[in-house]
Amino acid sequence: MLKSLHFQNFKSWRDARVDCAPITGFFGTNSSGKTSLIQFLLMLKQTKDGTDRAISLDLNGDLVSLGTISDVLYGHDNSLPLQWEVEFLLGSDLSISDASKETPTVISRTRQLSISSANVVQSGAPKANRLAYRLGELEFSLVPRAEQTSQFDLTCRKLESNAADFHFVRTQGRAWRLPGPIKSYAFPDQARTYFQNAAFLADLEAAYEEQLDRIFYLGPLRQYPQRDYLWTRSRPTDVGQRGEKAIDAILAATEAKETRNLKHKAKHKSFQEMIAYWLKEMGLIEEFKVEEIAPNSNRWQARVRTRKSGSEVLLTDVGFGISQVLPVVTLLQYVPEGATVILEQPEIHLHPLAQAALADVIIQAATHRNVQILLESHSEHLLLRLQRRIAEQAISSDDILLYFCDAPKGESKITKLDVDLLGNIRNWPDRFMGDAFNEASQAEVARLRRMKAG
Repeated sequence: MLKSLHFQNFKSWRDARVDCAPITGFFGTNSSGKTSLIQFLLMLKQTKDGTDRAISLDLNGDLVSLGTISDVLYGHDNSLPLQWEVEFLLGSDLSISDASKETPTVISRTRQLSISSANVVQSGAPKANRLAYRLGELEFSLVPRAEQTSQFDLTCRKLESNAADFHFVRTQGRAWRLPGPIKSYAFPDQARTYFQNAAFLADLEAAYEEQLDRIFYLGPLRQYPQRDYLWTRSRPTDVGQRGEKAIDAILAATEAKETRNLKHKAKHKSFQEMIAYWLKEMGLIEEFKVEEIAPNSNRWQARVRTRKSGSEVLLTDVGFGISQVLPVVTLLQYVPEGATVILEQPEIHLHPLAQAALADVIIQAATHRNVQILLESHSEHLLLRLQRRIAEQAISSDDILLYFCDAPKGESKITKLDVDLLGNIRNWPDRFMGDAFNEASQAEVARLRRMKAG
């Protein structure tokens, strides 16, 4: 689970620092840098998934397309380093040992893992020139030698005086040159060859990769509903970036007879029943189901009933908002517990009442399913429901972190909103969610002028 994110010189951000909670919300004006926060994480995931080990940062792929390194750097300044640090809270302790001892000795065991990297521009492309992993009180770094750009040193540093003593032990023989980082997050293979006790570096990299694998993303532009769906009985990993695999996910979970419950010790519902429950709670439908058109046809239809007395119709024949929020609800129930879900504008095409109810869908996934949610939104109604649930003690203010992004002079800035125990925002930014009071007062002034003129 993501604990914090820090990067420098990425797009409109000279410096961005974000602490993460079970629910982390980004709000702000258009072109304020909210999307760039998400894009940075997607770039890291995309880099991990890439097959070319020579690419330090994969800027263009299935998840995000960023252009050239010059397009990515703050102010398009190729002299600036692109630096970042990500901290995770692992699901269980990660233990590493010193294999150079006669009896391998554990040197660190903790759930706190962080990775930092620095990338510079070389030959028009990003090149990693610094890498460090921190596990507990030890930091393992790959840094360039003084006045050298192609030779690196592998070191260990104690961050606390009571940390275990550890030193990398060279394998006997010729002292070969150690190259730089691979894909900005991995140590070169030579590190595990040249040192007798560096095998655990692979465990650090694997833990980082596992955390990125547990990040799932749903974008703001979702696929139009279809009159029927072809399902080949495969199980997707998520619902797709545009929600195009939402029906596949529902059918796969149904086929596996998966169940969900709203809270601990509550009655379990089938996966489809849980999806239908939330759509109904949002005031969108009365009934929802996905059925095969004919036995063994592998073609399925999503059907809804919007009112108790209404007719059953296809998803294509009802309001557009239902099909747009269906992937959101499905993804939050479908991903494994402990996953991180990134949502861009989950409230799109929803009525304000449904936008507010969507906050309850998110809260249930975070508090009961242990799913971390990072969302970028413009919805005041969703925000107000989050504040209300804090006041009602349905969720703690410690479990929600909210941020306001703005770029008044072209440089993005982020402000952590101070949410108290009662859900009040004590440092509400100016015109945070528009200026409803000013609109109402100006309209009233205009009415008085017209009445006076009449």
